[in-house]
Amino acid sequence: MDLRTHQGEYRFKIHDMSCASCVLAIENALRSLPGAREVNVNFATRTATVKGNIATPAALEAIKQVGYTPVELGDAGEEFRAQEENSYYHLLLIQAALAFATGMFLMIADHLQWFPSLSLPEGQGVGILIGTVSLLVLIYTARDIYLAAWRAAQVHLANMDTLIAIGTGAAWLFSMVVVIFPTFFPPAGRQIYFEAALIIIAFIKFGTALEIRSRAKTRQSIEKLLDLQPKMAHVLRHEEELNIPVAEVIPNDVVYVRPGEQVPVDGIVLEGSSSVDESMFTGESTPVLREAGDALIGGSINKMGSLKYRATRVGKEMVLAKIVELISRAQSTKPKVARLADKVAAYFVPTVIALAIASALLWYDFGPEPKISYAVAVLATVLLIACPCAIGLATPLAIMVGLGRAAQAGILVRNGEALQKISTLSTIVLDKTGTITLGKPSISDVFAQPNWSRSQIIQYAASLEKNSEHALAEASVQQAQRENITLLPVERFHAIPGYGLSGVINGKVVLLGNAKLLQERNINMSDLKRADDFSLQGQSLVYLIVDGQAAGAIGINDSVKPDSKQAIARLKKMGLKVIMFTGDHERVAQAIAAQVDIQELSANLLPDEKVHKITELRTRGERVGMVGDGFNDAPALAEADAGFVMARGSDLAIETGDIILMSNSLNAVADAILISQATIKNIKENLFGALIYNAISIPVAAGLLYPIFGILLSPIIAGAVMALSSLTVVINASRLRFFKTTGKE
Repeated sequence: MDLRTHQGEYRFKIHDMSCASCVLAIENALRSLPGAREVNVNFATRTATVKGNIATPAALEAIKQVGYTPVELGDAGEEFRAQEENSYYHLLLIQAALAFATGMFLMIADHLQWFPSLSLPEGQGVGILIGTVSLLVLIYTARDIYLAAWRAAQVHLANMDTLIAIGTGAAWLFSMVVVIFPTFFPPAGRQIYFEAALIIIAFIKFGTALEIRSRAKTRQSIEKLLDLQPKMAHVLRHEEELNIPVAEVIPNDVVYVRPGEQVPVDGIVLEGSSSVDESMFTGESTPVLREAGDALIGGSINKMGSLKYRATRVGKEMVLAKIVELISRAQSTKPKVARLADKVAAYFVPTVIALAIASALLWYDFGPEPKISYAVAVLATVLLIACPCAIGLATPLAIMVGLGRAAQAGILVRNGEALQKISTLSTIVLDKTGTITLGKPSISDVFAQPNWSRSQIIQYAASLEKNSEHALAEASVQQAQRENITLLPVERFHAIPGYGLSGVINGKVVLLGNAKLLQERNINMSDLKRADDFSLQGQSLVYLIVDGQAAGAIGINDSVKPDSKQAIARLKKMGLKVIMFTGDHERVAQAIAAQVDIQELSANLLPDEKVHKITELRTRGERVGMVGDGFNDAPALAEADAGFVMARGSDLAIETGDIILMSNSLNAVADAILISQATIKNIKENLFGALIYNAISIPVAAGLLYPIFGILLSPIIAGAVMALSSLTVVINASRLRFFKTTGKE
């Protein structure tokens, strides 16, 4: 299984992003680089991904130029280093606690009148001391915020840090002016806001800490995957069994796994038989039988018997590593709805600053005494309550949690765009072999022409098909192994998509394929008419042609998966139209369709004809999802709105698909759609809540209720409400972790 990523892809960690405005600033900077093809910046994961022909130093410099500090991510796993984020989480808690304790002490002391009046010299001295202590605490607890705001200002940008810096800075500066020059203000106007600035920072830091904590929990499924790989492996070298670190295992090593042990690396079973728990990858709780010839996934758990297998993929090439890499990259992408939110946030901050200044001026011109105090309070309150944290978190957090939830169910989604697409599908097109059927075919009948024996037909067919990755190819190869038939060397092997295979065996030109291949090569089929009876029983027919003459035919039976009918019924119940596509004979297709209750099908299709059919469906307004697993399905998977690939499919199909189904069950298609719909719904809830919050809170903060009810929010309340809005988005997104589908998991 190949989960390769695109060449020319660069990823960076940017810890000092603070809101969606930062996202757009960094994206614009990276898009301006010559050669940059695709750029994604994710606020929730604090990462930037850029694809294209660029130099890493140029990308780093572009991010620095707009005021941020990037660090290149060499491996996807770096993003999930718990120690680094855990340290930052504890630092935030310390900063929040210090700011809150200092602010609360000042608030209580002021309320109990512990400090002398500012009109007295000693009162001024105490005030200057309090202001100095407050400044030192602000520098320790919010230095990163003020520096980020300053860097943004230098490149003519505004973000959440700008709002916080102006709001708390204005509160502290005004308070210090009152302390030093109290006679400039009437007695009622000598209000100081040192404690407000500190408590606001405390709320912001605490809210950020909670966000980080929640973000860490959404990665639990991935961290569990990372923990799956054992540290040691039993390897046979020089006829001696060695216990070596997994990192030292190399491809083609012979590895032993005993009952209860974890499979150290990917491989193919050589000897033994055992049930293996692959639930962390497939979402299927029932162990699966693995015996000679079957694939093993590193990290799965060997339940009963002992296995001897050959290592195939190690290190970063393992399925486990590729899954983690795929999920981490997918979480850094975004659907269209997220890009819209980023654009809104980019204009939001400058608009809020303008509204805050306008509100302050109105209070200064028309408000009650002390006008200056009210104006400063309103300025700080509007700036703080409108911080766009919630807007910035609304989409990426939901995407992050949704993709993690899908991974738990054995569903790997390539990117946020694909997640949005599958939520709107109206039609599901299913390939037959390996999708509806088990993809474990067996030979049921062999028809041989005179002068040809049954074993010769199998020998020639298996010799060709040992080079093929098509699901039906396994039948002849396995039958030859069972009957101890020696395979022959093949020259000039060639796969003919949609038709079959060709090659030269013992100097003879050999063709193996379907009826279309015979028609295309003008082969006389009259002698093979009796073989057509196989298709009436639902068997697939493969014809063998040697030097232009029909030699025989093989009837191959591929049973329907036990849960295919139930899964298809689920898809129909969800309102989806289900269609079957196959390159097989019409009668075979009808027999399989009848078993799973599919009314609409198209048979005898070549790969380009599948693409044409999907194009027709899309032209009629259908939003099409294609489910397949084979080489022939790749063009159709690419043409569909969303391509679902069975994980045991070909490398090409896996590289083409948008969604990879580890469980090989059609129930996973329904589960994927349900999870995507729940995720998109969650995003819309988050965005609606964030926008409504700002639509209501900004006018209230500006003093809309004061003329009627005498209510005016304080900056402290504004900071608390702002932090609460972000926390609400985090909690709502986290609900996706517990989303239940009705399929098997």
